[in-house]
Amino acid sequence: MRGIHIRRILGLAGTCLLIESIFILIAYLVALYYEESKAIAVLGAFAFTAFSGALLLYSNKHVVKEELSIRDSFIAVSTIWLFMSLFGTLPYIFSNTIPNYVNALFETISGFTTTGSSILSDIEALPKSILFWRAETHWLGGMGIIVLVVAVMPFIKKNGINLMIMEGAFLSVDKIKPKLIDMARQFWGIYILLTGLETLFLKLAGMSWFDSVCHSFATTATGGFSTKNTSLIDFSPTIQYIVIIFMFLSGMNFALHILLIMGKPRSVFKNEEFKWYLGLSIGIPLLIALFALKTFNFDFELAYRHALFQIVSIITATGFASADYELWPNICIVLVFLSMFIGASVGSTGGGIKIARYVIAFKKIKQIFVKMLNPSYIYPVKYNNKVLPQTLVHSVSTYIVIYFIVFLVGSLIMTFLGSDIKTATSSIITTLGGIGPGIGNIGPTENFASVSMFGKLYLCFNMILGRLEIFPLLIIGTKAFYK
Repeated sequence: MRGIHIRRILGLAGTCLLIESIFILIAYLVALYYEESKAIAVLGAFAFTAFSGALLLYSNKHVVKEELSIRDSFIAVSTIWLFMSLFGTLPYIFSNTIPNYVNALFETISGFTTTGSSILSDIEALPKSILFWRAETHWLGGMGIIVLVVAVMPFIKKNGINLMIMEGAFLSVDKIKPKLIDMARQFWGIYILLTGLETLFLKLAGMSWFDSVCHSFATTATGGFSTKNTSLIDFSPTIQYIVIIFMFLSGMNFALHILLIMGKPRSVFKNEEFKWYLGLSIGIPLLIALFALKTFNFDFELAYRHALFQIVSIITATGFASADYELWPNICIVLVFLSMFIGASVGSTGGGIKIARYVIAFKKIKQIFVKMLNPSYIYPVKYNNKVLPQTLVHSVSTYIVIYFIVFLVGSLIMTFLGSDIKTATSSIITTLGGIGPGIGNIGPTENFASVSMFGKLYLCFNMILGRLEIFPLLIIGTKAFYK
């Protein structure tokens, strides 16, 4: 292919596989600790992944440090995610815990993209090591494998910015402009800090160490894989409140966490996206709690807790469940479904369209109306008191339009593949936005096992498409990309 340097890309993929193998090795140590019979299978998955990564890196070591072109970066991100997903199935396949390869691929991609949708009917029957690997896929994919590589591999710095942007790591860094590697390390530092703090709080609230770590991995990554069949439904209110807080913190722009650490809380509360994020996270649950008050026997604390948990879980695209929202009044189910289109903050581990894009799009609409009434009036689109270039505004508007087109086309495809309309539409929006549960046959107490094989494969594509924020994956299918 003209202008595409395959060997450089394969060398980077090898580096990522080596990092992936380290996490599989940790799962193997968990298997040893619990004296599991599946330990040798997990060790085999580690050995195969490590050998493959080392072979790819060694055979391309002379070119891996060379700078990637824009086209290389598009191909590299897609290739890395493909390789990570294919090799990520090995612990499931080798241990025979998910023997069907399509199911294993679905579970793996759902983990790495932090979607949290699952094909498993009995999660608690899995060995601890496999549950831990499942949680690790969330944690590794949450902040982004490429952001981690940039943070720990200095030679990637020339290629890092393009790779990070194309992976969907939209790093909005108002007032924070350190070097790229420092930025990646700061974000990972906050990520590790949030994970550690939540683990400690969950343990103090009564969870086991194992469950605390796994749920913290899933929360900070805004993933949603639980170690329990009923997610967090059967855990105490204290644990549910702790998870709500950390889901919210993980759905924030990580640049705002840095501002808080720097002692600048005013800057955080002046951020337009954060104000909307906070308002929606509080306001929508309040509406649901009022509509569902009768369902909860007029216990407002209970109604609001479950409504708050579910909406924060959905807006941040975490996907945990504290209740079966399909048993709520229809108006509440509609509000839950509409919340799936919102998304978390840019620069967070959350998925979806992202609130900042909506803020900019609505300001663009306002600009159009003002210009219609006063054609000569200069009315720039501002975000956080900064005038945005028209190219960025158009890019945001285009993204939102394409997002909804992908949703509509995907819904038609899933309907054609045999899903009912509720399952089809919710399966697309929940996988595209990285949310997890949907409505209908894939509700919070159900799973994706009943989806057809081709349906699961399409949803796998949809999960990666959403995780990479659509453009990088679609653009490599255009003729212009290869000219």
